[in-house]
Amino acid sequence: MIRKHLLLVTSLTIMLLCSSLHAAEKKIINGIDANFPPFAYMDKKGVPSGFDVEAMNWIAQQIGMEVTHQPIEWDGIITSLLTKKIDIIASGMSITEERAKKVNFTIPYWVIKQVMVTKKDSPVTIEELLHSHKIIGVQQGTSEAKWLKEQATKQGWNFTLRYYSSSPLAIEDLLNGRIDAAAMDDAPAQDAASKKAVQILGTFGMEEEEFGYAVRKDETELLQQVNTALEKLMASPYWEELIAKYELKK
Repeated sequence: MIRKHLLLVTSLTIMLLCSSLHAAEKKIINGIDANFPPFAYMDKKGVPSGFDVEAMNWIAQQIGMEVTHQPIEWDGIITSLLTKKIDIIASGMSITEERAKKVNFTIPYWVIKQVMVTKKDSPVTIEELLHSHKIIGVQQGTSEAKWLKEQATKQGWNFTLRYYSSSPLAIEDLLNGRIDAAAMDDAPAQDAASKKAVQILGTFGMEEEEFGYAVRKDETELLQQVNTALEKLMASPYWEELIAKYELKK
């Protein structure tokens, strides 16, 4: 009897250990830009919020994983993914050829364009911004920062780029008169225009881009799981609820 009891206890212990290990494997860390409304940001209580945060919560539940959202400096977020500090980037990341060499992207889920934002009372035009010694603020590590720098050299445009860790910080310097305009994606620009004394001046020549979630190249199973869940989410009423909640414009 004692031997049987010991065997039973041992078997239960092994099962519990396996269960614990299995549960640990189901945790996933999503790296976010914590100052990129409406896709990802920290709310007034310091809780990760936004369109991508809620979408990723839904996706994680579908694939049986527990997700936490970790704020990461945008300029180093892909490095954080590759060094396994995070497991996925679901935070308004444009799918670009350069990034796709390092990571795998999910199916696209949103189309965005880049715009210039100025003070509401500013008479400046796009042409003046690009050719008249103006100062343009831009978030470091973004596709628009790379494009503007390359095109300035290629086209002989005459402006100065000032780099920021987030678009909202560029907006604050714009309002304080330290820069003449800020270049950013249209969704955060619309968010800023709804809350601050700024206006969207218009696009400046970049082609439209698509957002996707990024995973490491070797995470093929995770990529497939997220793609399947993302497709399901985009076909569900909840997707339209999120679009309405965060006032995104298709």
